[in-house]
Amino acid sequence: MSARLGDAAIDPALWPEIMQQICTATNCLGAALLQGVARTPDIPRTAGVDEAFRSYFTDEWHTRDPRDRGVPLLLAGQKVVTDQDIFAPEEMRRSAFFDFLAAHGLGWFAAVGFRSGSDLWALSIQRRLTDPPFEASEKCTLGQLSQRLTETATLSKAVGRVVLSGMTNALALVSQPALALDRLGFVLDINSAAEQLFDDDVRVFNRRLLVRDQTARGALDTFINRLRVTPDTATLPAAPIVVQRRVKRPLLIRILPVDVAARSPFLGARALLVISDFSRKRVVPADMLSAAFGLSPAEAKLTAIIAKGHSLDEAAEQLSIARETARNQLKAVFAKTNTHRQSELVALLSRI
Repeated sequence: MSARLGDAAIDPALWPEIMQQICTATNCLGAALLQGVARTPDIPRTAGVDEAFRSYFTDEWHTRDPRDRGVPLLLAGQKVVTDQDIFAPEEMRRSAFFDFLAAHGLGWFAAVGFRSGSDLWALSIQRRLTDPPFEASEKCTLGQLSQRLTETATLSKAVGRVVLSGMTNALALVSQPALALDRLGFVLDINSAAEQLFDDDVRVFNRRLLVRDQTARGALDTFINRLRVTPDTATLPAAPIVVQRRVKRPLLIRILPVDVAARSPFLGARALLVISDFSRKRVVPADMLSAAFGLSPAEAKLTAIIAKGHSLDEAAEQLSIARETARNQLKAVFAKTNTHRQSELVALLSRI
């Protein structure tokens, strides 16, 4: 079991399989990972309790779960909490929550508390309605999992952060603005290229990406709302978002998935937003153009200026050459790049 928990720190998709092994060993129907405070419908869980937890969120029991009385006990250092620790038998018989559980064939539970940084989590293990409650000896056995789960969650979160920073930093090296969001839409990581892009039209405040453009803001809010209910393994339901700016040209936000190691439930990284700035002028080194297309040094300098969006007249002025000389050089560039007009040449150079 310890080896499998170590594997889950690298591949969060293994959690349901590992939890099922724990359930089999403890004669339980299923299990789920629940955060002490914020809970989202995409929590890792086993197949045996999947339908029950779908209803748990649909019926909003996650906002009024009476078993949350056990949270203070876990925060105080108790490793395992069961129904017997927080309810009297008569209260369980009268509770609508236990009627809800009974409708799904569930009865007793045990919550193994553990930490991911400062966050409290619980491995919530569910028994059938017809099964006996957890005994003291079983609580002692389950308590041995607490420290191992804390170690795994801590490692998983650290690995995810390293992977996430590696992705955004790699994009920064090619001057590509990018930031990462968690499943609740909070910003987890921002690269230096994105920070240089931010202004009053687009910025991050209180870990939220804010845009002034109302249409883009609506599209971003819609995406984040879908993000909260989309399983980690599902395709992200979002088209690129165009952000209009008051003075500068628009931005295009493309939404990409993050690496699986960053999608651990404890870090919660869910989406990578890659931003394209339509006002950014491309800089193509002249020596690269010479090597790629066999241009002369003079032709390469002219082409590099045109690649930034300048006209032929502007290029001639910058190079201090006659317009006719620039025109002849451009004809040579057309021939060597197999293009026929300036717009076609610029389109080719934009791919570099």
